[in-house]
Amino acid sequence: MDITICLAAIIAFSILMYIALDGFDLGIGILFPFFPGNDDRNRMMSSVAPVWDGNETWMVLGSAALYAVFPMVYSVVLPAIYVPLLVMVLCLILRGVAFEIRSKARRTRRLWDLAFIGGSTGATLCQGIVLGTWLFGIPIADGQFAGHAFDWFNPLSLFTGLALLVTYALLGCCWMIAKTDGDLQRRLYRIVLPLTALQVLTIVAVTLWTPLLAHMFATRWSDSSALTWLVPVPLLVVVCTWAMHDAVHARHNIAPFLLALGFVLLGYVGLLVSIWPYAILPGVTIWQAAAPRSSQTFTLVGALIIVPVILGYTILNYRLFRGTTNHEELHYH
Repeated sequence: MDITICLAAIIAFSILMYIALDGFDLGIGILFPFFPGNDDRNRMMSSVAPVWDGNETWMVLGSAALYAVFPMVYSVVLPAIYVPLLVMVLCLILRGVAFEIRSKARRTRRLWDLAFIGGSTGATLCQGIVLGTWLFGIPIADGQFAGHAFDWFNPLSLFTGLALLVTYALLGCCWMIAKTDGDLQRRLYRIVLPLTALQVLTIVAVTLWTPLLAHMFATRWSDSSALTWLVPVPLLVVVCTWAMHDAVHARHNIAPFLLALGFVLLGYVGLLVSIWPYAILPGVTIWQAAAPRSSQTFTLVGALIIVPVILGYTILNYRLFRGTTNHEELHYH
């Protein structure tokens, strides 16, 4: 058994869970400006009040595991993304504070609404910039970062930041469709298909852009083993798009959110297949970046204990607070 691959899979799973779960509650903040009514915003925040802080557990798990298993990634990649990473953390803090204080504020509620919007949008944008910087490539010399503090400011990084805003907004919109009813739900249905169209366009744009970044991507996509995974992806994107169209017109509650998760999963699988087996692009593999085997073994034992626990209470939490959020049973007001 290759313990490095096992741990890389656990980290990849943690990141996917974070994107899927925290993505929709960040998306609610991104969509806040389109729903200015106080009652609408109360219902929107109430739909994630029982789960939003637990969703961020996956970020903590993935970050801790990454530090323990791939210390070279921290030492090389972090200097390249210090600025967007610091801004992301500050935005997440601002968003969390706004979430808690807004319900108690009266005269300053609009100010905390802006803080919630800014925190959600800023954190999402920075996460996308981090992804774009990593895809763009990190210059390395003698095992150290050899670039500049603002290398992250490039067209690809800015585009992936905007693309992630679309992804999270779609997740948030579809989540609220599943959790609300009445006039709010009807207005949400109106923006699902435009967001879906933007989502497909961003997937296509990133797919066409990445082979132009480095010969590595083009070579990987021509590999027969990679094609087995990659060929179905565009077909499944078309299927998800068509199914989303039908689900919206049939006014299904749960299907749009599941299909939005489908877009996330397809994009994520395509990304993983394209960059495998590199931990730092363009040329450091997961084995070259890995910690000593003793550290990996210790981390694996801990992960095998912690991951089922987090999965268990996550499933329990969502099960307890399933169903729609109506005016009479708000968890947040």
